[in-house]
Amino acid sequence: MSECLMTTFGRKLLEDELHFLIRTEREQIKQAISEARELGDLKENAEYHAAKERQSLIEGRILDVQSKLARSRVIDSATMKTTKIVFGATVKIFDNQKEIALTYQIVGEDEAMSDAKKISYTSPLGKTLIGKEVGEEIVVKAPKGDLSYEVQDIKYV
Repeated sequence: MSECLMTTFGRKLLEDELHFLIRTEREQIKQAISEARELGDLKENAEYHAAKERQSLIEGRILDVQSKLARSRVIDSATMKTTKIVFGATVKIFDNQKEIALTYQIVGEDEAMSDAKKISYTSPLGKTLIGKEVGEEIVVKAPKGDLSYEVQDIKYV
């Protein structure tokens, strides 16, 4: 199994999600299954089957989150001392096509899904940015064509 990189904030998000899934979602689905059983014949009981399917999804997500937390390697970007872009960096780039400045933090996959200002280190842009310095031009191969950016600033907060 590979390690799962995340920021301290990303780890907290996963821990909070796990707590919610176990303490709230799991308990609610137990109640829903119990109520559906009281409705009678389980073979033709749509509420029961829907609740069991939901239970399966919740238990699968619990296992997924637990696995990610067990394999996690937390990176504290505030302690970084480098001029290159690495995991956790907040990067200001200039989009040469649209002529606008964009700011992103490079984070783990789960954390990137929680905020539009965060990109995964495994995304095409994230992969291309890793290792670059201020002033460098980068080209990202995208389905709609090559995208050109210039690195303007790097911060570690």
